[in-house]
Formats: sequence, C-alpha cells, structure tokens
Amino acid sequence: MEYIVEKVGMSRTISVPSIPVTLLKVVDAKVCEVNENGALVAYPYGKKMNKAIEGQQKKYSLSKEFNRFMMLKLEGVEVGDLDKAPLSDAKIVKTTFNSKGRGFSGVMKRHNFAGGPGSHGSRFHRRVGSIGMCEWPGRVQPGQKMPGHYGNAKNTVKNEVVSFDAETGILVVKGSIPGANGSLGKVRIVK
Repeated sequence: MEYIVEKVGMSRTISVPSIPVTLLKVVDAKVCEVNENGALVAYPYGKKMNKAIEGQQKKYSLSKEFNRFMMLKLEGVEVGDLDKAPLSDAKIVKTTFNSKGRGFSGVMKRHNFAGGPGSHGSRFHRRVGSIGMCEWPGRVQPGQKMPGHYGNAKNTVKNEVVSFDAETGILVVKGSIPGANGSLGKVRIVK
C-alpha cells in the first residue's frame, strides 16, 4: 500500500534516550481509476490550474482542490477516498523522496575530496587534480569522480514507524529522510 506524504521536518522523542524522528503528513487523496499498472490518485497541492486538470476534475467528478495526479501501486482498492487505516498497524515503511538539489558542484562538495594546501602559492586548493594515467591507457577511465550535477536524485530509505496519528494524519518515522521540508514523496508499507 502506497501513500503520498509531505515532509514536515525533523524532531525527537521525549523518551530517554531520545530518538531522532521525521514527521510526515499523509496527504488526503482520492482514487480516480484502478487498472493493471496501479491506481491513478488525485491530491491537492499548490494553486496551479490549467485546462487539462479541469478536464480530469470533471471526468472523475472531483472538487477544485484536487489539482494534481499520480500513479500509485495499490492493491485491493476501489474508486473513492484512500483509506489511511493500514498506517496505524505498520511497523516498517519505505519512503521515496527527491534529495535536495545542489546544482553544479565541485569535487570537494560532491565526492568529499580533501583538496590541496590552503596556503599561498600552492595554486591547488579545491580543484580535481590528476584524472588520467601515463601513456597507457591514454584516456580517462569511465566513472572518474569529477565536478557535475549533485543532488535532486530519487532516494528510497527504509524506516521504522514510531507512531501514526489518524486524526491529524501525521506519520512519525525513526531517523532521517532525504529531501527538503515541504517536499512531496511516497510512503510504502513493508510490514
């Protein structure tokens, strides 16, 4: 069973010793259509409206607030509101979020290279350094760690469920989760 969640932020429990936890808000969603690939789910997010979304809302008789759609892997569900009851019995979940995007980054930030001496005259502070070999093989090997795009990649993490409040829709999971606060992701119940 999968759910769409919004990352609220991190906190910790008041028990001794305290446990670092991440708070996730389960987004209200409606199942629009079920097929062999999964289920088309509508959920409210932002204010973006266009003609295609209005057509989908009319097709599935949704209110104006449900303005985004996503395919989820759901089994044994029917068209209508998505039931949150299985989350109260969940012990372990897998969360999938996009990590924070850091743009074009150098090797020290991207791959934790040490860099050169910071003193005057070294001319080698935060650069890559040597990337090739001698005469053989005479080229740069594939997979060489170099500067480039860092972050904004899909990451899946397995977390233990601490608690779930059905009234507010807040799921509390042990440990950290990739992504910025306020970003949307998926939660899948493992057991």
